[in-house]
Amino acid sequence: MSAEAVVADQGHAADDHGHDEHATTTGLSHTKLAMWVFLGSECLLFGGLISTYLLYKTRGNGRTLPTDVFDIPFTSVSSFVLLMSSLTMVLALSAVSRGEDDAGRTWLLATALLGGVFIGGQVYEFTSFVREGVAFTTNPASSAFFTLTGFHGVHVSLGIVMLMSLYVASVKGKLTQRNAETVEIVGLYWHFVDIVWIFIFTVIYLIPAD
Repeated sequence: MSAEAVVADQGHAADDHGHDEHATTTGLSHTKLAMWVFLGSECLLFGGLISTYLLYKTRGNGRTLPTDVFDIPFTSVSSFVLLMSSLTMVLALSAVSRGEDDAGRTWLLATALLGGVFIGGQVYEFTSFVREGVAFTTNPASSAFFTLTGFHGVHVSLGIVMLMSLYVASVKGKLTQRNAETVEIVGLYWHFVDIVWIFIFTVIYLIPAD
């Protein structure tokens, strides 16, 4: 092959790469890369909240601690429901990637519903804590508990909004096999929220207070 042919081939390759508006040097699209960066910053944020809870979990100032009113069996069931939503999220992405729009909508809706059940369980838990005399401002331990778990609940709620947005887009025909990466990006967020809860559940409910 002549030098001119090599240069020509390289030029064509460069042109092809230039036409890929979504490509980055990492091989990821801009939106997917942005999601990974966002999740990295969220790791730092949740790390700080978990550390704060560990520092304050025994500071009750003579009043009832959150650990005194835990209903671990109930929270375990609620946690299982949230973790199962990761499976339905995987099934939703798989269905959309194969062009099975009806199945994709079904699994997206199922994921949102499971997330809603988890949020409902968290609201019930918070309400029962308040009835037992453990509110946000009761003591430093309760403040740390409500901040950490409540902040995670906000993330789950935002994820539900994203899932329902995808569901509506699919119903309108705007979410197809061609833009399945959108479902993948939302899935990354949803799996992150689930994984974070595993750490939170372990730290709060399974590690006994000293």
